[in-house]
Amino acid sequence: MQSGSCWLVTGVAGFIGSHLAESLLSQGQKVIGLDNLSSGKIGNIAHIKSNHNFSFIEGDIRDYKTCADASKGADYILHHAAIGSVMKSIEDPVLVDQVNNGGFINIMLAASNSGVKCVVYASSSAIYGEKGGGKRHESEMLQPLSPYAASKCANEHYAAALSNSFGVNAVGLRYFNIYGARQDPNGAYAAVIPKWINAMLVGENIEIFGDGESVRDFCYIGDVVQANILAATGSHKLGGNAVYNIASGQKTTINELFLYLKKSTGYELNAAYKDFRISDIRISCADISKAQKDLGFKPSVTFQDGLADTVRWYKG
Repeated sequence: MQSGSCWLVTGVAGFIGSHLAESLLSQGQKVIGLDNLSSGKIGNIAHIKSNHNFSFIEGDIRDYKTCADASKGADYILHHAAIGSVMKSIEDPVLVDQVNNGGFINIMLAASNSGVKCVVYASSSAIYGEKGGGKRHESEMLQPLSPYAASKCANEHYAAALSNSFGVNAVGLRYFNIYGARQDPNGAYAAVIPKWINAMLVGENIEIFGDGESVRDFCYIGDVVQANILAATGSHKLGGNAVYNIASGQKTTINELFLYLKKSTGYELNAAYKDFRISDIRISCADISKAQKDLGFKPSVTFQDGLADTVRWYKG
């Protein structure tokens, strides 16, 4: 990584964005953080706000001028501002389209006008939809089952079109199930790992939707940071527009996750099983060979070690 580069991180006060900013600053990079704080929290970046290489802009990606002002002087953009909930997208698909698609177009146009070298953006494994037991590969047909997943498909199509039209390098990262410190455990749309850890630590009941044999590919936040930096700095080798699965490449069932967390938290209750939810995907796991080959991506944290570190953080 070139010393002293400037990075715009959108959604900087969120889970992934705050880790990206923290890592970049630790490596001597300059970071501009953009967030409207609709779901992100100032507390997630409190420890870096005094860093002289960090500047924070409170603003909304739905406003083009905000995006243009934030991107001035940036060498790279790591775009993670979005509404990331499947259930929220079913409740309010119009809002999700405005933020996830309208905001993405604004970021891409701002990048073009500011001479940004590369935009790395968050896509999602949700775009694959449902299928059999095999690992998902980037070349297969996409079958989004929710408005959220459709918005991420649209991001990838817009990235290809705008890259072709305006010459902006863009790399999409199809995240599978990301976890780690600072992930929000509260609210109806919380990811399963922080939600369960939080509940287990206070002895609340745990609900599993379905039979617990649904499969997920859990990826530690540190490996997501690695993927973003590799994608941005290697984008000149990737040919203008590319997408990659970012995951551990390992399968874990929800029942296995429950047992891992039960052991690491000392939780003594059994889970209550409920009906499957609308748009829940039965099997979601990744073939990461393309990211390994093109980016040099190497997941470095085992699931057990990552969970142990995450539980320690939530315990404080």
